Amino acid sequence: MTPSGSQSGQAESTGILFEYALKFLLLSAFLELVLYRLVSRLGMHMAKLAEESEAVRITFQTLSSLGFVLLNVTAILLFLVLSIVLLHKSRQSAWSGRYDHLLVPAVSLLVALTIAYLIVPPAMLGSVIYNTVSGAILIILMAEFLETHHRWSQRVTVGCFVLGISGWIYYQTVSTTYGLLGIVNPPPLVNEVSRGGEALMVLASILVLWSYGSTSLFTKNRTQRKWALTLLVSGGVTFGALLYIDFFLSLYSPTLAEDARQAGQGIGWVFQMGMGYTFYLPFAFYLAGFTCWAYTVVKLIVISRLAGYGLGLMFMAGYALQLSHLTLMVVVGLILLTLDKRGRLGKLRDKAGTVLSPAATPALSPLR
Repeated sequence: MTPSGSQSGQAESTGILFEYALKFLLLSAFLELVLYRLVSRLGMHMAKLAEESEAVRITFQTLSSLGFVLLNVTAILLFLVLSIVLLHKSRQSAWSGRYDHLLVPAVSLLVALTIAYLIVPPAMLGSVIYNTVSGAILIILMAEFLETHHRWSQRVTVGCFVLGISGWIYYQTVSTTYGLLGIVNPPPLVNEVSRGGEALMVLASILVLWSYGSTSLFTKNRTQRKWALTLLVSGGVTFGALLYIDFFLSLYSPTLAEDARQAGQGIGWVFQMGMGYTFYLPFAFYLAGFTCWAYTVVKLIVISRLAGYGLGLMFMAGYALQLSHLTLMVVVGLILLTLDKRGRLGKLRDKAGTVLSPAATPALSPLR
């Protein structure tokens, strides 16, 4: 095999590896969210029941152990996907962008810090450095997204997400810095910014339907128009019912309303521990965000849009990025959103088989 032919084969294999690594990453991240960050917290919430029933205790213990394994698998797949992306961007391939001279070293530094902190747990200074680097990467990716995406609906959605997650980064960075300096006074606006960031995250999860998954009611396709109208009506009725459910239950039975409030507090506690949402907003907004996000992600993944994988990872990371792999999930998700304009997953895979260096020959598959 000629050198150029060998290079073509390696590039094509890299593209296929990226595609399957991304698919397994999304699946692993979803299972890790459910089994580790949510079910394990639910087991803590139901500790009394677990003490009374050995079967319940073993079930939660098994699921938590499996979730911890999935956490490690997710982290490995994140490293693999990021390595492939950085490889192509550093070689000025079809995946390259204008801000890669800033993005590649910044993301490389973040990956290096993540690996280093796995070996030596970070102190307060290490946490501040990690959050600062993460914030800088978000700014770079936001700038690249605004330059490559001109639809205002997509700009508003991603802008809300970045501002929302920045609220958490501000909260963590400023609070840790105050602790590092030994300042006992609370940081300025730290709680307000954190709560505002959560609200923006919920708003962004709702806006994804408008920016990436919506179907016009005026389309000529009757099936699409029917599904869009059904989603609009059913979603509107459900949202309104949930928004005033406490009022309706109070009219029917104050005892039943109190039980519903306690159940809601339990659900909120689990999601706060698992994803960082405090549920200080009405529950209807969170459910609306989950529904819009889930519908959009499934729709985009079915048609192999990179935006589907990106949005999936970004919101599955949650609001409180307490674990390093959650920060990497947000970074990978935003990178996939910037790459979405270059084509669907299969097309991007084919582009990985194109020129990676000036030595490539016409034997390589052409761009589609």
